[in-house]
Amino acid sequence: MTKPISLALAHRRAVAFIVLIGSVSLFADMTYEGARAITGPFLGSLGASALVVGFVAGFGELAGYVLRIVSGRLADRTGRYWGGVFLGYTVNLFSVPLLALAPGVTTAAALMIAERTGRAIRSPLRDAMLSHAASRTGQGWGFGLHEALDQTGATIGPLLVAFILWRHDGYRTGFTLLLIPACVAMALVLAAARAYPRPRDLAPLSRPVLETGFPWSFWLYCLAGGLVGAGYADFALVAYHFGEARIIAPAWIPVFYAIAMLSAGAAALGLGRLFDRFGIVVVLGASLAAALATPLVFLGGSGAALAGVVLWGIGMGAQDSVLKAALGSFVAPERRATGYGTYDMLRGVAWFLGSLLLGFLYDRSIVAVVAASLALQILAAPVLLLVMRRHAAAPVGD
Repeated sequence: MTKPISLALAHRRAVAFIVLIGSVSLFADMTYEGARAITGPFLGSLGASALVVGFVAGFGELAGYVLRIVSGRLADRTGRYWGGVFLGYTVNLFSVPLLALAPGVTTAAALMIAERTGRAIRSPLRDAMLSHAASRTGQGWGFGLHEALDQTGATIGPLLVAFILWRHDGYRTGFTLLLIPACVAMALVLAAARAYPRPRDLAPLSRPVLETGFPWSFWLYCLAGGLVGAGYADFALVAYHFGEARIIAPAWIPVFYAIAMLSAGAAALGLGRLFDRFGIVVVLGASLAAALATPLVFLGGSGAALAGVVLWGIGMGAQDSVLKAALGSFVAPERRATGYGTYDMLRGVAWFLGSLLLGFLYDRSIVAVVAASLALQILAAPVLLLVMRRHAAAPVGD
């Protein structure tokens, strides 16, 4: 009787950890996703050109992904996760309310890039810790629950900022108010570190791994994730198109973004359950379905745009839940943070290059944007099929 009780306790502790980290992400996303809804217009109000706005957004994302491999490797080498997590969240979150004090474009741009840098430091460490806990609950369900909580915050944040702007209180008031969820998130980080000082202990014991590299399946999976990322139109471009084509009123664009975040969270829970039952084929199906968002948002009217935004959100939910859940099966626990950091870096570089391509094509032909986006995402399908064939029956991992 002792063993089942022990396993049940381990399962409850793992679920509690996922909920706690998910709550951190909820308030963190309220902070920085709320800010991202207005950073472009805020830079414009300070006198920045469209080129400067694009550079700050693109460079911040690129730096935010490239640095993840560094923080992931350092965490795996030292075995210390919480120091990097605390540093990353501190920089990530408190850069946002400091924007309220930014006197000009240069300071504001530096704070926006710092926010992405902080996210880079903590993201692979958090994902590695989640993968250890999710090995008790099912990787798909664990990452899906976390993503649902994450996207709840990403929905509330932009709506909160939209309400502030509706009251004509201004951008700086919005940034200042976002200090509240930032402080709550940091308090929850401290509580999680105190309650779970060694997140690796949440996972079942695994056999020692002697090899030092990643299997070919891991690199193929990174290629598939990169193709999906490269073909995925950033919401900044989608929102720009909505404004240029006058498909929806500018005041409704943050609401459409909130709808996308809501659909992402809902999809993450459902897809996570399906992943635990059917495996990587769920990743393939979700990726192909989400590819349909591009023709809907760029070629249709307001009704099609709404449907496209929902599909866009489902795709984002899939990328941040089941795509990451599947990654854990390719990487041993001892190198989990390095694996997530490597994947994020490669996918981030592909996303940046793809965004440049789609932005370049947009000025020439919207049809070309749709064609390139669909081609890149559809190309990921045969790569994922190859991964499914090559993936061993007994994968490396927990």
